[in-house]
Amino acid sequence: MSFDSVHFFIFFFIAVLVLFFIFKKARLIWLLICNYYFYMCWNVKCALLLAFITLCTYITGRFLETTKEEKNKKWIVAGCCIVSFSILFIFKYFNFFIDSINNLLNMTGTGKTIGLRLDLLLPVGISYYTFQSVGYVIDVYRGEKAEHNLIKYAVFVSFFPQLGSGPIERGKNILSQLEELKTGNLRDYDRIKNGILLMLWGLFQKIVIADRLALYVDTVYGNYQNYGLLVIVTALILYAFQLYCDFDGYTNIACGVAQIMGVTLMQNFKRPYLATNIRDFWNRWHISLTSWFRDYLYIPLGGNRKGNFRRQLNVLIVFCISGLWHGASWNFVIWGAVHGLMLVGYNLFSSSKKEKNVSFSTKLRNGIVTFAVVDLAWFFFRMTSLQEAFAILSQMTRELGDFSDILGVLANGDRNILIVGMIILFVVDLVHEKGISIRDWVKGQEIWFRYILYVGVISACIYLGVHSGVDGVRQFIYFQF
Repeated sequence: MSFDSVHFFIFFFIAVLVLFFIFKKARLIWLLICNYYFYMCWNVKCALLLAFITLCTYITGRFLETTKEEKNKKWIVAGCCIVSFSILFIFKYFNFFIDSINNLLNMTGTGKTIGLRLDLLLPVGISYYTFQSVGYVIDVYRGEKAEHNLIKYAVFVSFFPQLGSGPIERGKNILSQLEELKTGNLRDYDRIKNGILLMLWGLFQKIVIADRLALYVDTVYGNYQNYGLLVIVTALILYAFQLYCDFDGYTNIACGVAQIMGVTLMQNFKRPYLATNIRDFWNRWHISLTSWFRDYLYIPLGGNRKGNFRRQLNVLIVFCISGLWHGASWNFVIWGAVHGLMLVGYNLFSSSKKEKNVSFSTKLRNGIVTFAVVDLAWFFFRMTSLQEAFAILSQMTRELGDFSDILGVLANGDRNILIVGMIILFVVDLVHEKGISIRDWVKGQEIWFRYILYVGVISACIYLGVHSGVDGVRQFIYFQF
């Protein structure tokens, strides 16, 4: 069930309506029912896996609370992590692991291969809810209070707005809000308006910008043999914005949906393409995942406490694993390693001069360079395999092409809409970067202006979603991770 489908909006309307008027003590039960219905719309059997991970980490948290011996606590956490990550490995990485061994055996010329493969459906969101629940267990081990209410904990793990693609939340943020949900007043109209505005902006990013960019990008990469260097590079630049608008669009819809239902999710993006260095970029992009790896992998590995060499090695390890988290393919590992090397280079060679003392022209130059290196790394992220990546790189060296080819990929109507949408995106991000809240500005306008704006955005999303070259509802990119 995609956020930009009619099915979702019918489901969401019913979920919110019942939540607002049901007995307060029954709110969590209703939310749990909604969460599992939402998930089972993808696959009923996968809901059993979600329930198992929930029970496993819930029981682990309770055991940790009653266990006094530090050594025993470590064994309990280790056992939970092994079980949780083994499930993730089997469903997401087993075939990749076997294929990698077979490729290595073929390279050695032994003639032997492993014929074992698993024909398993990758459960939607498994990387997200596994990381979220394991993070909860580690927090309990570190001293956070374990959750006793199984229903509340199950709602936390399966909360449908962020179940498919995050943000990867922390227990202390969501569980406390779910506790307030049992007694609080949900009909806070200011909060509801904020949620609606977030949803509208997310839908605009997804339907108007990301899906239209996808038409260009998919056309070029699906027929790369017909295009030259200029068109392929243009597609790569546009893919950076497709990925951003698709993922940030999902996050804004998720945050808006959650806010309407009385829960505030963490900010997952902070205008990443306005970053002026690679470290700044990772402080702005997929913030929940970056902070998860920092708190639960980088710091336990030693962080920056064991010398400079160990610090840079830890950075490389974290980014390689982050790449693998995104997908069971070596191109994702390369993408992560490239970012790790860029961050190591920045740590070793960057100037200590503070950003606030740098001139605007220097910031602009640094921003362009940062976007360029990030965009080059996205090339490996977009590819389905290393073979495809090398084939496209080879095609780029054969033909330059001309600027008319760039304009000819999309029809005039889609191209003009895309240009307007991109201009709006840049203006909104620049305004927010200045600390100005567009939502607050909109809410401060006359009621007639607000509702004309709301109706206009909704109408544009519906019209442009129907009258485009997109074949049906296009799934969010990060659902595959």
